[in-house]
Amino acid sequence: MTRLSRSRTSAAVAAAAFIATATPLFGATVAHATPGGGCQSATVQYRLVDAAGKADADWTSQGGFRQWSSAPGTVEVRLAPGQTVGEGCTYPVSLAEYTTEGPDWYTSGLQTLVDHATVYLSAKDLPGSDDAERTWQKLTVKTPDCYGQIDLYGDDVIYDGGSGEGHGPAPYQPDNVATPYHLIAAWNGGDKSCSPEQPNSPTPPSSPSTPDSPSSPPASEPPADESTPPATPTAPPATSTTPPTTPDVPPLESTPPTSPAPSPSDSTPPLAETGSSAPVGAIAGGAAAVIALGAAALYGTRRARRS
Repeated sequence: MTRLSRSRTSAAVAAAAFIATATPLFGATVAHATPGGGCQSATVQYRLVDAAGKADADWTSQGGFRQWSSAPGTVEVRLAPGQTVGEGCTYPVSLAEYTTEGPDWYTSGLQTLVDHATVYLSAKDLPGSDDAERTWQKLTVKTPDCYGQIDLYGDDVIYDGGSGEGHGPAPYQPDNVATPYHLIAAWNGGDKSCSPEQPNSPTPPSSPSTPDSPSSPPASEPPADESTPPATPTAPPATSTTPPTTPDVPPLESTPPTSPAPSPSDSTPPLAETGSSAPVGAIAGGAAAVIALGAAALYGTRRARRS
């Protein structure tokens, strides 16, 4: 093989190597990230509806725990005005009624779910010019007749202590299980225990053969020690505040956790792999070396022709 032939062969090899190396680099520049979902959190407003069906005049997003004078059995909900809601975005809002062991959060103890309702808000639930003619979505649960708590919250999980899909841990103040998640507002109240009273059992008659026990100690028995310390005071509540509340609720695509320990959501797909994550630096360096090799081979070929 002549020197000219060898130079041409080297130039051809360098060009082929350049094309093979540069092609992945050019392809990497056209990949792009695909964001997962376009729905953002939205602010919810509510108002109470009395037993006669009359709603409060004012809407509110104010949260917190409130003591009821009469338990709210029906709540109207909507999305707060002045926000933009994407097409196809929906927001679950639920109302749950529990029986409790006391009339407020600190004495609620074990809570037992009695009734539950869910609606799904969307752009059609934003206020507009025709508000006077609109019927807003309503949530209705049974009215408690004993100690209870009613929770308004922003997801469609049933917090009843169940372990299946769509269920979560029931609220339990002694262990600071502050469910439901995404709590908007809550109401406590009641004036009697929810446990049925035990019927009085008849006292069996005394056996004639068994002498009655004396009901009082003999007169000679000394009085009880008056220095006995008082009973241990009741321990303070496990928490000094009620669970946090917020009117901002996530869209349906965000799955809330179903256990007290938060877990990452599996609903949002990861970003697509982009060219920026590929080894662009290494590829670019290799391509530059191949270009230099090709240029040197081409220069050698031209010198061979001149000579």
